[in-house]
Amino acid sequence: MTIAAFFLFGLVIGSFLNVCITRIPAGVSIVSPASRCPNCGAGIKPYDNIPVISWLVLGGKCRNCHTPISPMYPAIEFVTALLFVASYLCFGITFPALKWIFFGCIILILIVTDYRERVLPDAVNWFGVGLGLAFATRVPPEDGIARIFLGTYAGTNLPVWLPGILDAILGAILCSGLLWAAAFLYKLIRGRDGMGFGDVKMMFMVGTFLGVRGAFLTILLGTLLGTVVGLAVVGALFASGWKSALAERASKKGLGEVRALRCAIASRYQLPLGTFLGVAALLVVFFGPWTFSHWSLLPLS
Repeated sequence: MTIAAFFLFGLVIGSFLNVCITRIPAGVSIVSPASRCPNCGAGIKPYDNIPVISWLVLGGKCRNCHTPISPMYPAIEFVTALLFVASYLCFGITFPALKWIFFGCIILILIVTDYRERVLPDAVNWFGVGLGLAFATRVPPEDGIARIFLGTYAGTNLPVWLPGILDAILGAILCSGLLWAAAFLYKLIRGRDGMGFGDVKMMFMVGTFLGVRGAFLTILLGTLLGTVVGLAVVGALFASGWKSALAERASKKGLGEVRALRCAIASRYQLPLGTFLGVAALLVVFFGPWTFSHWSLLPLS
């Protein structure tokens, strides 16, 4: 029954995340107006707004104009429900579970928004930073770096929340700075942007939740995923003949051989790094306890 309750509540929250994903990049309020069809503008009735079920009953179409409704909506609702269940199974009914539920919802918004719009909204990132710092007072990152420095210089007469806040700030500054440095070097070497500053802000937010180790591992996993998937996508685009007509026209103008031009065009296809960083952050949250037990600065309590 508890798992079912988490699942159902996750479906409801997933419906709200859909609102955030579609409205925040457009600068539209997430509170009003009420949900409506993006094609005909007809308001969606409560019985047509039941997560997942309504989409299935309506055959994935608007009841009024019969325009197809993106399967993204039920998919986000279902994934959010699984996120809630995973948080319960991994952390129980605890304050850490609440922290990772909030974090997972924020990350899910960023993953999908970056994939759809190639943007990581400041409103989501800075809201996440505030939450990360607030949660750090009760459920701090498990780095222990701040305890090392504070124990050396200030003894034990410290507020109990201070080490957690400092670990969160250290994670935010160090890991976002690392990503910024990588972006700066890429532009310096390649002469073009390799990532947007939104990725840096996202890692600043992730650092407040995960601390130095978790955020650093997120960067490693995210860039690895991005590299593997990116190479696969470039290879698939080249094999499918993507932009071959453009390459042929360029070749006729003496700009090079068709095959080399197609390869150059495909290699410039850009994937959203924030999406891969978000996926990696979720992997760190749910597999981090096992990982950190093998890579720890201090014994974990």
